[in-house]
Amino acid sequence: MKKNIIRRRVLIGVVLVLLVAGVFIWRYLTPYKPEARAETALISAGGVTVEQNDNWISFDPSVVLGTAVIFYPGALVKAEAYAPLARKVAAAGHPFYIARMPLNLAVIKGDAAEDIIRVHPKQSFVLGGHSLGGVMASRFAADHAGQLEGVFFLASYPDEKGSLKDTTLSVLSVLGTKDEVVDQKSYNKGRSYLPGNTVYVSVDGGNHAQFGSYGAQKGDGTATITEEEQQTRTVRAMLDWLGNLRQSK
Repeated sequence: MKKNIIRRRVLIGVVLVLLVAGVFIWRYLTPYKPEARAETALISAGGVTVEQNDNWISFDPSVVLGTAVIFYPGALVKAEAYAPLARKVAAAGHPFYIARMPLNLAVIKGDAAEDIIRVHPKQSFVLGGHSLGGVMASRFAADHAGQLEGVFFLASYPDEKGSLKDTTLSVLSVLGTKDEVVDQKSYNKGRSYLPGNTVYVSVDGGNHAQFGSYGAQKGDGTATITEEEQQTRTVRAMLDWLGNLRQSK
C-alpha cells in the first residue's frame, strides 16, 4: 500500500514537471507572426510573382536585372514576416528567396541556402539574414564562399565560425540606431570577422524588429521612424550594394 502511494506521488511529480516543461517550451518557441502588411506582400502583383513551398518563399520579378538574394529569418520569426522587404528588393529586379526554418530557428538548418542554389543553377546569389539568421548565413558563407558573391547582415554580425575576413566576398552590414536587442560588445567583436571592404549602413531611428513586419520585439528599443521607412532605407542600401556588385563584374 505504501509503495503504491509513493509510486502515485512520483507519477504525479513527473506529470507536473512535464507540464511545466511543456508550457515553458511552448512559450519559448511561440514565433512572431507576420502582420497584415506582410500578408498583403505575399500576393503576386506589380511584376512580382510570389510562390511558396515547404522550404522557402520566392519573390520572382518579371524582369531579372541582377543578383538573386537568399534570406535567413531572425530567431522565432516566421518567414512570411519579411515579405514586404523581399517584395521591394524583387521589384527592383532581384529574385528574393526567404528560407523557412524548422521551429523558426535558423540554427537548426544553417544549410538552407544549399537547396535554393541547387534549384536555380543559372542564378548568382548573395546570402544574408536578420539577427540570428545573419549569424547562420555567415557560417554557411564561410564554408561555401565560392557559391556566393556577397553576404549581408541586418541587425546581425558573424561569429568566429562565420568569419569572412579572409574571403573575397562583398559584405553589407545594416543596423538601426534604436536597436536594443543586438549586444553592442558582441557586434563590435563581430566586425573583426569581416573584410576591410565591408559597407556599414546606420539606419537613424530604426530598431531591431522593423526589418521585418511582425510587431514589437521583447527588449527592443522604440523606433522613431515607421516600419515602412526603415525597410525603405534598408532596401535602398541593399540595392546600392547589389548595384556595385554588378558594376564590379
